[in-house]
Amino acid sequence: MGPETNPVVAEAVERGGGEPAETPAAAEAIVWLDWRPRDELTGLLHPGIRWVQLSSAGVDGWLEQGLIDDERVWTGAQGSYAPDVAEHVVGFLLAAARRFPQAARRREWVQGPGERLAGATVGIVGAGGIGRETIARLGPFGVRILGLTRSGRALEGADGSLGPDGLDELLAESAYAVLTAPLTPETRGLIGARELDLLGPSGWLINVGRGPLVVTGDLVSALEEGRIAGTCLDVVDPEPLPAGHPLWTFDNVLITPHVANPPEAQWELLADRVAENVERFAAGYELVGVIDPARGY
Repeated sequence: MGPETNPVVAEAVERGGGEPAETPAAAEAIVWLDWRPRDELTGLLHPGIRWVQLSSAGVDGWLEQGLIDDERVWTGAQGSYAPDVAEHVVGFLLAAARRFPQAARRREWVQGPGERLAGATVGIVGAGGIGRETIARLGPFGVRILGLTRSGRALEGADGSLGPDGLDELLAESAYAVLTAPLTPETRGLIGARELDLLGPSGWLINVGRGPLVVTGDLVSALEEGRIAGTCLDVVDPEPLPAGHPLWTFDNVLITPHVANPPEAQWELLADRVAENVERFAAGYELVGVIDPARGY
């Protein structure tokens, strides 16, 4: 465990049939509880360590710093936090449709515009764990759902499934485009000026994936010029978003500070992943959430 022992996660280790090592030298695996890449971890990676479990779902920072080696198995928390993030997406969608960001900034009684979410097309870019959980929660709202994945596989509950070459189609048809993709060299800057123009003046961009999926300067320009209807962001680039940044000034922008996975709930969700992987590790089975540096997640 590291950098600090968490009782919920420690219990999960035992629930999975393992036991916390008394010293790092006696450990066969590490559960790293700091979501940030830390050089301190490398000092614990003695030859006996065969597996490292990270607490973060996004591992781009670890890969960029070269902290993930090929001498042992590394797993991330991909999918662990998906139910909570999917709830956040639904909240963003409702807020966008009913124009809550604009209403929250008013200081007088004005009956502004709003729309039904029902009947709208919601496009989900990177429909992995978060996307699948979002699709499940959107069922009762009567929306049309388009999902885009790296493989283009059919998505249960979606009205259409697209591969990477379907991004333009998804954006052009969506009233709400939801970004849930991981950050990789291929997805960095995925949404720029051209893509925002495809979304159009009645479209909303929602990002709960990673901030650099979007070219921030292009997003600011699109908002200034009315080329999109608005945006809801839980992740931004740069992050934290500095005070005084132009994104804070728009009444059609809703920003939450990277809390789609509420910090107070994350240990319980991570604990389930840890317990499952400890059990699999002991039995010699393939672990869940294995990181593939070639894919970037």
